[in-house]
Amino acid sequence: MPIQDSRLPIEYEPVIGLEIHCQLATQTKIFCGCRTSFGAAPNTHVCPVCLGLPGALPVLNRRAVELAIRAALALGCTVHPTSVFARKNYFYPDLPKGYQISQYDQPLATGGHVVVGKTAVQLTRIHMEEDAGKSLHHGFVDSAEKTCVDYNRAGVPLIEIVTEPDLRSAADAAACFSQLREALVAVGATDGNMEEGSLRCDANVSLRPVGTSEFGAKAEVKNVNSFRYLQRAVEFEIERQRSVLESGGRVAQETRQWDSETGTTLSMRSKEGAHDYRYFPEPDLPPLRVDEAWVAQVRAAVPEMPEARMARLMATHGLSDYDADVLVRLLPGAADFFEATVAAGASAKTASNWIQGEIRRMLKEVGSDDLAAMPFGPDALAELTQLVDTQVISSSVAKDVLAEMWASGQSARAIVETRGLVQIGDAAALEAIVDAVVAAHPGPVAQYRAGKTQTFGFLVGQVMKASKGKANPAAAGEILKSRIAN
Repeated sequence: MPIQDSRLPIEYEPVIGLEIHCQLATQTKIFCGCRTSFGAAPNTHVCPVCLGLPGALPVLNRRAVELAIRAALALGCTVHPTSVFARKNYFYPDLPKGYQISQYDQPLATGGHVVVGKTAVQLTRIHMEEDAGKSLHHGFVDSAEKTCVDYNRAGVPLIEIVTEPDLRSAADAAACFSQLREALVAVGATDGNMEEGSLRCDANVSLRPVGTSEFGAKAEVKNVNSFRYLQRAVEFEIERQRSVLESGGRVAQETRQWDSETGTTLSMRSKEGAHDYRYFPEPDLPPLRVDEAWVAQVRAAVPEMPEARMARLMATHGLSDYDADVLVRLLPGAADFFEATVAAGASAKTASNWIQGEIRRMLKEVGSDDLAAMPFGPDALAELTQLVDTQVISSSVAKDVLAEMWASGQSARAIVETRGLVQIGDAAALEAIVDAVVAAHPGPVAQYRAGKTQTFGFLVGQVMKASKGKANPAAAGEILKSRIAN
């Protein structure tokens, strides 16, 4: 029996779990009536409750609970009939009460999963909690070396989504984060704005020898707010830990911080355990009761998930995978606009092409990608496509009509009638235009007759130009062929 050479290098595999902190899309904080809007002057959205002043009592925001349930249902979790808020005790300047109201041993929801490639990443739990304030360090005030605290975020409602350590690569960790964001935004639980802190990710990273099941010491990389940074942070952390282990060292269990400028993680503090926080039930809040009727009510309001909607659009309307992906994932509001346009009488493929083509281009010109910025609705687009399909106007004229619809808000039919844009289909009128073009361009005509058929497109273009785009292209093409044939 061969004996393994102990001098051979050990092959390690990464073990990665995520903790996603998601700000719920409420107007007010989780335990008081202060606003949650981003960008206000420091310490203006505060009150005795979120500042933790003596005698102030929390009152749970029902809307926050509904959004948390919505997120749990979207991710396939089990929502528990009873969950309990707890005090998570620790000292930090941005935590005015000296504790954070969170959930511990009885969270709102457990189970569920996120599919990443061929892996179903299991979810451990979803629990509700309040956010802390924000510390502003070094030079934010009068360019001096000061730390100031803004408590506007203190008490903002969050859910924390904890995954099992099922991920094995930095790329999969970033994909998992992306999938979670997509689901949470799709159901309206959050706006998903990572630049404003609505979604943040902590990554727990450890290494273990391939083929073993025991976990290694983990490092938690805190508060990463982009998919790219998460992938880079986890990649760095994997290589850092591998270097420590291969040099004979031991990985410290600690909390680390991602530095995007240097592309490294930096040690912050030793990793706390649950016992360090001295959790105990929050005495000022009763247990949260969520009955089946409430869950059913929230479930009825949960919109269709992106993957399911893509599959339905492809099956129902014959769209390609690419078209469905653009409408559902890349253009906000496009899938709703598309289905309403089809319901108003447009063909599916025509509606999809217009939304992805001219409408998307026009949105970019005004610096938007959201169809809510359009000055007309699905009915107006359906009318325009029907004018093209019934050959009342040509597709080239339709682009001009669309631009006029955008500028004036008038209907397509009104613009066509007012500007006299009805397509020329009368044979005699088309023959006169074609004959004039043939007479005016003897060179290209001769080239076509000599076998250079590419000049035909030029001549068709000249016919369309002479008719100001109103000639029926198919009919004009047939007449042109008959005139220049040998």
